[in-house]
Amino acid sequence: MKIGLIGYGKMGKAIEEIALERGHTIAFRVNSENPIEQVNLHLADVAIEFSQPVLAFQHIEACVKQQLPIVVGTTAWQEQLPEVIDLLEANDGSLLHSSNFSIGVNIFFQLNERLAQLMSPYSEYTAGIEEIHHIQKLDAPSGTAVVLADGIVQNNNQYESWICSQGQPPVTAAHQLGVTAIRLPDVPGTHTIRYTSEIDTITITHEAHNRKGFALGAVLAAEFLVNKKGLFTMRDVLSL
Repeated sequence: MKIGLIGYGKMGKAIEEIALERGHTIAFRVNSENPIEQVNLHLADVAIEFSQPVLAFQHIEACVKQQLPIVVGTTAWQEQLPEVIDLLEANDGSLLHSSNFSIGVNIFFQLNERLAQLMSPYSEYTAGIEEIHHIQKLDAPSGTAVVLADGIVQNNNQYESWICSQGQPPVTAAHQLGVTAIRLPDVPGTHTIRYTSEIDTITITHEAHNRKGFALGAVLAAEFLVNKKGLFTMRDVLSL
C-alpha cells in the first residue's frame, strides 16, 4: 500500500516507521516546506493526516476532492464535521477520524463509558478527568479528554456538561464535570478518570509509553479504509 503522509513531525515519522515495518511504502510527505498544493495526491492509495487544527480541513478537502481516502489524527477541527460530511457525500469520498488511534485508548473509552453507567446512581462520588501531554500540544483539553468527558456526560445522570482549565482543577457548577489539562515536557499522553467520595476513590488510567501505539493504530486505520466509502472511526476498525 502506498501511503501519503500529511504532516511530518514526530507523529509522521513514527507512522512512517510502522508503515515501512508493515511492508508499505511512502508516496509523499507534506510539511511546511512541501505543502499539499505541490503534491500529486494520485501517487498514494491512502493519506494519513497529523498536522495542525487550522490546516486539517484544507487537507481533508484536497484529498476528498481527489477521492484519496484520508485518515485524520489531527484534533480540534470537528466543528467542521458537518461540512466534511457534505464534502464526502458530494465526492463519494472516504475519511476515518479519531481523537486517538491507540488500541488501548479505544478500549479505555469503552471502560470509561461503562464505569460512568455504573457510577450514575451514586451521587456521593464526584467525577473528574486529568489529562497530561507534552508542551507542544496545541489543543487543551486533548481530543481524547473530550471523548472521555462526553462519555461520562452521556452515561452518568449526575452530569450535564463539562468544563476544562489548565494547570489546576476548574471550579465547577452543579452537574458539571471538571477536566484538568496539564502540559509537561516529553509526555506522550496520560488520561486519568477519578470518582472520589469521602470514603474512597476509584481511578482508571491510560498512560502512553511512546507514540508507537498511536502510529500503529493510524496505519491499521489506513489499511481498513482503502477501498471503502463513507465516514468511519476507530470503533469501526476495532469493531468495538
